[in-house]
Amino acid sequence: MLKEAWTVAIETLSWMELHKLSEHLALAKTVKQLGVSDSNAVRYAYGLVIETVRRKNVIDAFVNSVLKPREISEFSMGVQAFLRLYVYQTRITKNWSKLDLEEAESIAKLGRAILGWKTLQCVEPFLGFLLTRQINSVLKEASEMERIGLQTFHPAWFVEYCFNLFGRDETLAILEGNLKPPPVCIRLNTLKASEQQILASLAAEGIKVEKIEPLKYAYKVSSVKQPLRETASFKEGLFYIQDKASCYAAEAAAPQQDMTVLDVCAAPGAKTTYLAQLMQNRGSIFSVDYSVRRMQTWKKEVARMDVKVAEPVIADARFGLPVNLEADVVVLDPPCTSTGVFAKQPSAKWRLTRKSIERMADIQWRMIDKCAEKVKAGGFLIYSTCSITVEENEMIIERFLMQHPDFALVEIEPKLGKPGLRGLEKCLRLYPHNSESNGFFIAKLVKH
Repeated sequence: MLKEAWTVAIETLSWMELHKLSEHLALAKTVKQLGVSDSNAVRYAYGLVIETVRRKNVIDAFVNSVLKPREISEFSMGVQAFLRLYVYQTRITKNWSKLDLEEAESIAKLGRAILGWKTLQCVEPFLGFLLTRQINSVLKEASEMERIGLQTFHPAWFVEYCFNLFGRDETLAILEGNLKPPPVCIRLNTLKASEQQILASLAAEGIKVEKIEPLKYAYKVSSVKQPLRETASFKEGLFYIQDKASCYAAEAAAPQQDMTVLDVCAAPGAKTTYLAQLMQNRGSIFSVDYSVRRMQTWKKEVARMDVKVAEPVIADARFGLPVNLEADVVVLDPPCTSTGVFAKQPSAKWRLTRKSIERMADIQWRMIDKCAEKVKAGGFLIYSTCSITVEENEMIIERFLMQHPDFALVEIEPKLGKPGLRGLEKCLRLYPHNSESNGFFIAKLVKH
C-alpha cells in the first residue's frame, strides 16, 4: 500500500506542477491514469499531497538552501515531487530529537523503486544533507513579510496584502486559520426524506453529526466509519457534502415556492439543489454555467438529489445570460481567487499573484453587471465569493451600486460572520478562524 500511495502522491504533485491543476483534479487524473483501486492508498496519498502542498514555500526554500547553487525547479517533475514529499515526511511530520535514519533510508528506497535509481541519482547526495540542517535556517535572511509567510506557509505578497487590509493581529489569526481545513459539513436533503429520517439513516451508518445553527439543514460531521461518498445515504441523495458558507448563500437568497430563480455559475450543483429544496421543488430554476464538463456533474447531482425544477443553461455569464426572463431571485457565485479556501485547497496559494485579484475582479464585475438585467422589480440579487479580498467583494458592490442606482443593499438573514468592510455593514464576511467555514463574502441587493 505504501509504495502505491507514494506513487500516486508523486504523480499527483507532478500533474499539479506541470498543468497548475488543483489537488482534487490532479488526484483524479492520477488515479484514472494509474488504475488505482485501493481506496486506502488514495486517501493516504491525498493526505501527503495536501500537507506537502500546504507547506510548499518553506519546503522549496529549505531544499534550495541545500541544493545551492542549483534549485529544485531544475529537476524533473518526479524528482521535484519526491524531494518535497521526502522533506515533509522526514523533517516536518515529526519533532526530530533523534534522526530516524532507518525511516529516511526506507523513503529513499521508495523513491528509487518508483522513479528508478538513475532518475534519483542526481539528488541522492543531498538526501543526507536535508536531514542534518534545520528548516528554520531559511528564516535568517528573510524580511518580516517573507518570514511570516514562511512560518505560516503563505506567499509574502499575500501576507503584506492582508496586513494592509486587516491589520497585524487579524491577519495572523487568518493565516493561522488557513493551516487547518474547516470541518466537513453536509446538508440534509428533505426532498428525499424528513430531517429525522435522514438523521436516523446517518446514525445507522455510523455517521455522527452536529447541527450548525442558525442554518436550517446544515450539519457538521464529527465522525464517520467510511468515506461519506461511499455510504448508502450519500448514494441515495439523502445529503450533499457542502461547506457551511455555501449553504448560507442559498439560505440568504430565501427563495419561495413558485418563484423564478436564476443560479449563475451553478456547477457542480450545490446551490441549485439547495435552492430547489428550499422551494420544495415548486417553481423554476435556470442554472447557468460555461463549463460543459462541470455541468455534466451538475446533471448527476440534480438527479441524485431528486431536483425536478432546474434547467441547465450552458453560457458564459460575462457576455450575457441567454434566458428570456425576469427572475425573483438571481444568485451569482462567480469565479474568484479562492483566497478563502486556502485551508482546503492550499495549491491555490501558489497559483495566485497580486495581479490575479485584478483579473478576477474584472470577470466578476462583467458577470454581476449582466445579472442586474435579469432581476425583476422587487426581486433580489445575491452576490457571493469564497475570497476575502476587498477588490472582489466590497469594491464590486460599491461600483455596482453607483452604476445601478435602482438597487440597494438589504439585511441578510440569518446573520453569520462579521460585517463587510469599507462601511458596507449589510454585507457579511466569514473566515475560517472564527466561523469554521471557508472564507466567504456575501451581499444581498433588492431592485426597486
